[in-house]
Amino acid sequence: MTNLIRLHNFDGGIHPAENKAQSTATPIQHASLPAELVLPLHQHIGAAAKPLVRAGDQVLKGQLIAAADGFVSVPLHAPTSGTVAAVEPRAVPHASGLQEDCIVIIPDGAERWTEHQSLYQQLGLEHLSDISPRQLTEHIRQCGIAGMGGAGFPTAVKLSTGQREIHTLILNGAECEPYITADDMLMRERASEVIQGAQILLHILGAKGCMIGVEDNKPQAIAALNSALVELGEEHHIDVVTIPTKYPSGGEKQLIKILTGEEVPAGGIPADLGLVCQNVGTAAAVYRAVAFGEPLISRITTLTGDALQQPGNWEVLIGTPVSHLLQLAGYQPQKRERVIMGGP
Repeated sequence: MTNLIRLHNFDGGIHPAENKAQSTATPIQHASLPAELVLPLHQHIGAAAKPLVRAGDQVLKGQLIAAADGFVSVPLHAPTSGTVAAVEPRAVPHASGLQEDCIVIIPDGAERWTEHQSLYQQLGLEHLSDISPRQLTEHIRQCGIAGMGGAGFPTAVKLSTGQREIHTLILNGAECEPYITADDMLMRERASEVIQGAQILLHILGAKGCMIGVEDNKPQAIAALNSALVELGEEHHIDVVTIPTKYPSGGEKQLIKILTGEEVPAGGIPADLGLVCQNVGTAAAVYRAVAFGEPLISRITTLTGDALQQPGNWEVLIGTPVSHLLQLAGYQPQKRERVIMGGP
């Protein structure tokens, strides 16, 4: 539900053509296994992970294959079962065209999981309230969760707010970038996971309430979230707030200004205002880590544009080559030679 929340505005902003409808006509699909997975050891803000495997090793799905190197870093897990083909420099998706150290896995097709269980089972507890914020934060760290929005900041670091008192959690479901609809489809199809992730994050932060900001061009996502709130009895603690569609309302500082009227001070962070902002995809990943013991090994990815025969959203294993995804979506290079990664 949305209580009476006064919205604010930020200076500037534009209204580019949305181009969202092309990729929302079909449900989220599961991408097939590629011939190889190429996992960069450095794929977030912070230090690159340190490899724990070498060529020839057999790995299971979800197995730890690289350890975090320091506080601002996250571990890396095998997205599927198979054989480590190499630990070597490979080209990464970056404008520089440079290479970075990667772990290359050849899938065996068996999708055999390593042993994993929910955090409740690990601790022998039944209720979220029985698990301490520190235990939850450490579990999120060990599951390799980094922000699923823009910068990819390690989630456990963002939840470690020191002595700051946090009164409000903000979940970012604005997704203002043209063409991209991954968060929209996540909220439509897995709203309960987003809300249950918010419950976990609220418990960690000790915050009194949560606002989920969603642009008004996503009515189906808003309806799904509100339905999930009622089903989970969270309509009095969590508000789905409909905000005007304007780019870049999905920027963290812009969304905070819209929802609270406050501005993050120069050189400061949202926690200085008693706020923590997380992406809706991050919330869903947190839920799956706690409820099932699943590390972050996949994400929903939008493939769209008039050069694709089948635009849509796929749940994609991390490390999947772009060429494999383009093949899945029926890429026609004669129509468009340029492939744009990220927002246009």
